[in-house]
Amino acid sequence: MANIKVEPLTEFKTADLDDLCQATEDAIRDGIGFNWVAPPSKDVMESFWRGVLVVPERILFGGRLDGTLAASIQIFKPGPTKQTTAFCAGISNHFVAPWARGHGLAKALLQAAESEARALGFSVLTLHVRSTQEAALKLYHESGYTRWGIMPYYEMVGDAMIAGHYFYKNIKPIMKIT
Repeated sequence: MANIKVEPLTEFKTADLDDLCQATEDAIRDGIGFNWVAPPSKDVMESFWRGVLVVPERILFGGRLDGTLAASIQIFKPGPTKQTTAFCAGISNHFVAPWARGHGLAKALLQAAESEARALGFSVLTLHVRSTQEAALKLYHESGYTRWGIMPYYEMVGDAMIAGHYFYKNIKPIMKIT
């Protein structure tokens, strides 16, 4: 049985950045996206992941399969000028490398992000995903997320327009809606 572990990442240890870049490349080639149609060069990808660690509004969690960093999820917090939406955080770049799927990493990452967001005082999480990501759509539905809309013009991949699904989840009680 495979060993999975989810942890917040505040720095990259020895092979972690290489592992995460490879996992990301594999996921992009499999159609996950990251707003890329094809994987960028390694230096661009390394800069992307290093950049995530220095953005104060981002919290990065990594998912390990048998010790190898193979997945991630990010919480993005609202900036200081977002006073009216300060109760709401977002989820982005939630993925598992194709070779690491089927072990529960996606669900474990989502649960860790929800727990952290709740601990930080957020009441609602939002996310969006391509309509082609059937496993992700299923996971979000099964995890209690409510789809509130579909945008038919979400992403252009090659000559195909792909729809996007938008979700939210109340992760702790909030005030009455008026």
